[in-house]
Amino acid sequence: MNNTVTRRPQGQPTAKLPRPITDRTDAASLYTAAGRRKYLNADERRRVLDSIDDLPRVQGLFVLTLSWSGARVSEVLALRPDAFQLDQGVVSIRTLKRRCHSVREVPLPPELMAALNEAFAIGPLQRDADTAQKLLWPWHRVTAWRVVKRVMQTAEVGGTPASPRGLRHAFGVGTLQAGIPITLVQRWLGHARLTTTAIYAAVTGPEEIAFARKFWRPGT
Repeated sequence: MNNTVTRRPQGQPTAKLPRPITDRTDAASLYTAAGRRKYLNADERRRVLDSIDDLPRVQGLFVLTLSWSGARVSEVLALRPDAFQLDQGVVSIRTLKRRCHSVREVPLPPELMAALNEAFAIGPLQRDADTAQKLLWPWHRVTAWRVVKRVMQTAEVGGTPASPRGLRHAFGVGTLQAGIPITLVQRWLGHARLTTTAIYAAVTGPEEIAFARKFWRPGT
């Protein structure tokens, strides 16, 4: 039996195996490894929005802000009165997943902006430097998740999409299918790379369904 050990000559670099070429966007998918959908489809999102009235007002406004801003839970929890431009209908959201400081402006529906101002007295709070820094939702992340889970249960939405991230993904899908330019959606979502936003374009939209119907009914 040969017990001779072959030693690498001193100073010679260790040979490295070639690493497989991967796309950074592989990790950003709208489906899990098991093939389960992550985003709320249009019908599920509509049911969630319709079920928000069953929540206490402050909780309902939190879910509405998540739904219409596309922001992450931690980003909405960080919102303060000075983040809102009431006259412009815009909220400034600090992107928390960037290494460098980054703030993005996202327009909100007028009805939501008015409801937020009425519930939290945002306008008056903005006039004082101290109260302008007061958190609108001084909750723990776990509390925020429970609020979202509650409305998902009421809307009879289950599985992977029934989460705050499911709302964020639905925002990405819905804005693109509404014809909003992808570069604008990228900015609203706070994506560093356009390739990340592009995953939402892979969802089958109304136009594709219309073409498919022609195939299903030849001659129509």
